[in-house]
Amino acid sequence: MKKLKKYLPKLLGKQLLLQYVFLRRFALKRAFRLFCSPKKGKVKQEQEPFLATAISKIITVEGINLQTYHWKGTGPTIALIHGWESNTYRWRNLIEKLKKLDFNIVAFDAPAHGKSSGKILHVPLYTKCLNQIMSLYKPSFLVGHSIGGMTSIFYQHTYKNPNIKKIIVLAPPSELSGIMEQYKKALGLSKYFMRALNKRFHNNFGYTFNDFSMAKFSSTIKTSGLVIHDRFDAVVPFGEALRISKQWKSSKLVSTKNLGHSLHSPKVDNLILEFIV
Repeated sequence: MKKLKKYLPKLLGKQLLLQYVFLRRFALKRAFRLFCSPKKGKVKQEQEPFLATAISKIITVEGINLQTYHWKGTGPTIALIHGWESNTYRWRNLIEKLKKLDFNIVAFDAPAHGKSSGKILHVPLYTKCLNQIMSLYKPSFLVGHSIGGMTSIFYQHTYKNPNIKKIIVLAPPSELSGIMEQYKKALGLSKYFMRALNKRFHNNFGYTFNDFSMAKFSSTIKTSGLVIHDRFDAVVPFGEALRISKQWKSSKLVSTKNLGHSLHSPKVDNLILEFIV
């Protein structure tokens, strides 16, 4: 079984390359959907009691039913955007601390995650979902983890919302080009296939892989930001945070040690609270 899992990406890659010869559009569409399809992140039974403490509401974006959660407070409104293969429950510890400070807390499960519908997730789609949340709840603060951090940056680059006072991003990837290079190597895809996939991405979203850079997008953001990243993050290299913080002139970078990619820690929660209170 372990050997099968090890070689499965390469087998999928060979299948995609073969399909590309005869069914080019189908192969490219399949490759992109495969890249955007999470394998986990749905709500587990033990997570239900905590999520049930919020006001639950379904909103529809791009034909997707988004599960939203609202913990009402009389203070400022804050929106929490989770990462890949996760859901709103990942914020449980931070939410409890925000509740004690009477923040008005909004969170939602990304498409294909938690209790939301859908089968794929990518930053442009996640950003459209966040924009709907912004329109409904008008938060002053954004906190995003991993792809949620990418989405927070891309949202503010795109919409330049003057109502957002501060943005906090945790362990955010910066360069889509680097992520796609990893995807290419994992599946053993050819440079010709990736060139065609890059063109498809550009046709759909208006950016090439090289253009889709959180560092570049950050350079247009005037909002105050806090970037938190672990120096030993095995999922997203610390260098990604350096790229972003260098371009995001109104941001501050804080590094941690041995907290991993998830950054689940009272220390991180306190850094967030100190920045927004």
